[in-house]
Amino acid sequence: MRCWLLSLGTALTLACTGVQAAPEAASKPGNAQTSQQAKRKAKPVKVAKARPAAQTVAHRPSHAELAGLHGHHDPLALKSSVAYVIDQETNEVLFSKNEQAVLPIASLTKLMTGLIISEAKLPMDEVLTITQADVDTEKGSTSRLKVGTQLTRREMLHLALMSSENRAASALGRTYPGGLQTFVGLMNAKARQLGMQDTHYVEPTGLSSKNQSSAKDLAVLVNQASDDAILREFSTSPGHQVAVGRQTLQYNNTNRLVKSPAWDIGVQKTGYISEAGQCLVMQAKVSGRKLIMVFLDSAGKLTRIADAERVRRWVEARSVMTPT
Repeated sequence: MRCWLLSLGTALTLACTGVQAAPEAASKPGNAQTSQQAKRKAKPVKVAKARPAAQTVAHRPSHAELAGLHGHHDPLALKSSVAYVIDQETNEVLFSKNEQAVLPIASLTKLMTGLIISEAKLPMDEVLTITQADVDTEKGSTSRLKVGTQLTRREMLHLALMSSENRAASALGRTYPGGLQTFVGLMNAKARQLGMQDTHYVEPTGLSSKNQSSAKDLAVLVNQASDDAILREFSTSPGHQVAVGRQTLQYNNTNRLVKSPAWDIGVQKTGYISEAGQCLVMQAKVSGRKLIMVFLDSAGKLTRIADAERVRRWVEARSVMTPT
């Protein structure tokens, strides 16, 4: 058996390791019988299949990138394609960059969703149920709010504004008196009432890239939202727990700046889909001034935060240099 195995394995061994079989192995008596037994017992050699090469995820350019806005530089070297900063009380424009570009706004949409719900004065303790209609078929995003989950309208609004919960936002629009179509109609009517001429909504979550606006329009929305106590409270809440069945789910704010002692934020909202890039809007007090900041199509997850920090430091530096 030893002789046959060495003889049979010679080619494989030579090919794989370069080790030569002993030349006397095939000359021992009884080798033929042993060879036959070995053939019956020998198991086929399994050759490991080569793993496919890792697939590279194709880059999906945002609308701003397709419009050529990525190449626009500014004095603060912001990473956002669009930026707009104004004094809320005087309307003085402190900084602007592509502020009139009309782009997808992702979950910034939820500020308008929240505004419609809050102004409608609907029963906030009414229990709403997540249904299959609230499942994201646009982007395939997931949610911890499973179909059948029941939460009050207040909790749904809190999660939509603080954690950008898409199913919660969808349920808020779907259960509005008159249904989703009526709700979206009210969103667009409110935009026109506020003078947001560049803004259009097709649904309440922001998952659709057809929800579009400009930085100038979004500043108007933030200004309006900052007057609403519920939107201020829920959008700046650092975290919130909700009881779902036997579980208690912990949700956190999508904007890390709400926990920073360096910031005094009145209202805020983040957003992201590939077509919109990373987005952020805020009303915040900087150097004693209430400012509205809009950042659209930031290149990375943290760069919208970094851009806000750059603007804050820039405003603080200007305040020091400007005589009172």
